[in-house]
Amino acid sequence: MQFKTRLFAVALGFSLALSGMTVEAAQMGQNPFGLVYDGAITQNVVGQVNIHRVKYENKGFTLVANVYTPKDYDPQRKYKAIVVAHPNGGVKEQVAGLYAQNLANLGYITIAFDAAYQGESSGMPRNTDVPASRIEDIRAAASFIQRYPGVLPDKIGLLGICGGGGYALAAAKTDKRFKAVATIAMFNSGKVRRNGYMDSALDTMDERMAEASAAKQAEALTGQVEYVPAPDPNMSTAEIDKISTDLYREGMYYYLKDYAHPYATFAYTKASLLDLMMFDATDHLELINQPLLLITGSKADSKYMSDEAFLKATGTNNKEEFVVDGATHIKMYYVPEYVSKITDKLELFFGKNL
Repeated sequence: MQFKTRLFAVALGFSLALSGMTVEAAQMGQNPFGLVYDGAITQNVVGQVNIHRVKYENKGFTLVANVYTPKDYDPQRKYKAIVVAHPNGGVKEQVAGLYAQNLANLGYITIAFDAAYQGESSGMPRNTDVPASRIEDIRAAASFIQRYPGVLPDKIGLLGICGGGGYALAAAKTDKRFKAVATIAMFNSGKVRRNGYMDSALDTMDERMAEASAAKQAEALTGQVEYVPAPDPNMSTAEIDKISTDLYREGMYYYLKDYAHPYATFAYTKASLLDLMMFDATDHLELINQPLLLITGSKADSKYMSDEAFLKATGTNNKEEFVVDGATHIKMYYVPEYVSKITDKLELFFGKNL
């Protein structure tokens, strides 16, 4: 009974927290759809790209997504579709929504979804980050969009951003419904959680695995959930500017300040590391035989992950690593010059291969 009571307390606490965030989101008042990217849709207008909030069930989870339909959408016509997977800690209203909207403007039906345990989608404990679940979320989005009115079910593309890029690669290894696969600033979540960013934490690997095991044991025995904490949203700019890596320094500004969303957080359950640390997005990457596009920035300190993926993707002859000159990892999320170049490249890639 004590165990169940504690589990209920955890669930209730997250329920109240999410309710509070819903109120906070409503109070933001900046966009009726909760979108926080530049140039976001503010209303559905006949003849323009429109946004549609949808829910669907998959293996016990309720997943929430935004479907973007192209200009002059007619459900009686036929459209190619693209699934867009968001970064770690991100939600569908941020960069995933930006590129989903841009691709819809090119004539595709697109879907940007919240992963299970995150955003508006269900799942407890909140902010669990398990690779198998993230991969299944991508498959579920494909299953949903294939049934959407007007979608050609054999013309589905996949775009993954940051952590969503790593999970997109993993999904595409075996799910051949995805006829063309692209990533932006691919982040290999498992490798980073295991080795540290840029292999900076190899000497603490055993210690971190032990901590994750202890956190899992605590969940089982007491129902208490331990988190790898999110950064303080009130960090000063001086504190942020001391962060040495571009990805994390600029990520603080993106996620905590300039493009903050109340559902987005860096936090994840410490027990998630049990699965994350044995996952590598580039394992068996030779199984990808679809056309593959890896987009990275010339100044991105995460570029080494796209480089490795490109070398390991030996199963396809139709592959390219496209380097955006001058771009860092996070700046590909929002800087108009880089977003425009990436969108143009995606237009060529999907136009040729879908």
